[in-house]
Amino acid sequence: YSMLLSLIFLIVLVAAVVGFVFRHEIKTNFESNLNLALRDYNVTADRHSEAVDTIQRTLHCCGVQNYSDWEKTEYFTQRGIPLSCCKSQDDCSEEDLKDLSKAKLKVFVDGCFFLVTSTMESKMGVVAGISFGIACFQLIGIILACCLSQYITNNQYEMV
Repeated sequence: YSMLLSLIFLIVLVAAVVGFVFRHEIKTNFESNLNLALRDYNVTADRHSEAVDTIQRTLHCCGVQNYSDWEKTEYFTQRGIPLSCCKSQDDCSEEDLKDLSKAKLKVFVDGCFFLVTSTMESKMGVVAGISFGIACFQLIGIILACCLSQYITNNQYEMV
């Protein structure tokens, strides 16, 4: 049991170190994937488009760096900026969303990449604290399992 807990502890420790060391590559990868999701954004309900809409609605952002990123997409030429970028769903018309100068007043102008990464970084303290707490319980479990094993091998328990 202590070997199993030790193995899990080491896997979590390695994952934490790798995540910390490669955090910049993770950001770069997220940015490129967000750009791809914008490029491939369409009206059909695929999971990438739904994810983009959810991020934009939840974080009140639009595009990767800013709302003008949508201008480079095929979706923009057909329908304009998506409704998920609108500050108010009632106030956005399709004509406004096709014109960037009008859309600037009606959509969120901040990009999602900065907001997502800053939200993740602000929550890292909570994640690190919870991970540290779990690691402490694992270490206590490893120590207690080793102590129990030692007591059993020393015949401290009466055989039944």
